[in-house]
Amino acid sequence: MKYHIVQLGCQMNISDGERVQQVLDGMGFSSTENEKEADLLGVIACSVRQKGIDKVYNKVATWNKWKNRKNLITFVSGCVLPADKQKFLKLFDLVFPVSQLPQLPEMISQYGVVTPAGMQSLDPGFADLVKTHEQVAPNPAAFRLDPAAYKPVHVEIAPQKPEEHIEDFWHIAPKYGSGFEAYIPIQNGCNKFCTYCAVPYTRGREVSRPSAEIMNELRHLVLQGFKTITLLGQNVNSYGLDKKGEEISFARLLEQIGEYGNQSGKEFRVYFTSPHPRDMTDDVIEMVARYASLAKQIHLPVQSGDNHVLVRMNRNHDMSRYREIVKTIKRLIPEATLFTDIIVGFTGESEEEFENTMKIMGEFKYNMAYIAQYSPRPGAASSRWADDIPKEVKKERYHRLTAEMMKHALEYNKQLIGQEMKVLVRGHDRKDGYLSAYTEGRIVARFASQRNDLTGQYVTIKITSAAPLSIEGELITNQGE
Repeated sequence: MKYHIVQLGCQMNISDGERVQQVLDGMGFSSTENEKEADLLGVIACSVRQKGIDKVYNKVATWNKWKNRKNLITFVSGCVLPADKQKFLKLFDLVFPVSQLPQLPEMISQYGVVTPAGMQSLDPGFADLVKTHEQVAPNPAAFRLDPAAYKPVHVEIAPQKPEEHIEDFWHIAPKYGSGFEAYIPIQNGCNKFCTYCAVPYTRGREVSRPSAEIMNELRHLVLQGFKTITLLGQNVNSYGLDKKGEEISFARLLEQIGEYGNQSGKEFRVYFTSPHPRDMTDDVIEMVARYASLAKQIHLPVQSGDNHVLVRMNRNHDMSRYREIVKTIKRLIPEATLFTDIIVGFTGESEEEFENTMKIMGEFKYNMAYIAQYSPRPGAASSRWADDIPKEVKKERYHRLTAEMMKHALEYNKQLIGQEMKVLVRGHDRKDGYLSAYTEGRIVARFASQRNDLTGQYVTIKITSAAPLSIEGELITNQGE
């Protein structure tokens, strides 16, 4: 039996999907890229933007039509707003938060699906795989699918706060989507309640994962040969604040990782996303500067360059504070690249307020900015306000800001021409005969090569040309030569 999962949204959703795949593999399902041949179809949803939710509705509409000719089970998890959840209950067979993933085998068994794992009274391997405080032993063997008697039944676990039982979810070993890049969730939920954001309503309040678990997973990945590891959380630099006196701070966590990097003798890079300016402390920046294994790339969402807009967004930082952080980064880690997130067309954004955002693009000279056109999300505070910026204005501001960002990114990339840089090869580039890679600062690079064995390896290239969001070079050597 086969499954197909559609993963939408951020890196956290990708990480969640890796744990979902591990559970399904443990039940005896096998993954397929062709959704038409799958018996189990799922979505890891993203409620951050309406476009993401529209994709979910489009998918399930197609899948439900297929039920007329074959038996299917559909499910949705991930970031789901309460309003969307009520609608999904009528469209999907299973609707559950990721924190209740350990109970997925039990949910599926109620549909009478026989899987290879279910042919035994208890699969010891799967029991070891899903280590929860209250073990749920899958035993679908007692059920048999009778097409004539099959009646879809909506199965939903009793309503819970999204963060409840998240520890059980973290205990599930993920099925990593790559042999050299991995994600480690260190935190779930958010306490910031930015007025435009749905995350507190989909994932709940902040819960920090035990640092000992994080370090164990990281050591395991490094020993397995992973080259890059990204620490994930909605607000990583508030890590540990929900467990004061019981858990270390984010800076101390980075210190432990850095010390392990020094002692391990292994070459790897650790990234983190996303921090909040309100909680970004100097000691976090100092740790990144101190340790070679902590990548010299900072993702620092600004969202707007205007203080009045930041107040309406409830960001709890102003541009003066943001400038102080960037100055500290430039002083302690001058080689670091700087990424950000920006929303254009937020409710009430005047042309003058938008121009202030244009100005900071030139002031901070971001290497990358993920720019979004504002769209209200049900449940978030700003959804009660008038969405009063016309779509054509949002689009025009988006293009102007993107052009400004690309101008400064190109200036930076041109300065790299002639330099030798170590990059991590990720696979084939879209340009035929080339491999794709990225620098420590996460700038996309490519170089001519037909060597598939370089994927997942560090190589050194000499930069020969630059574009706004990428560089091109010539292969000099690869690690070990």
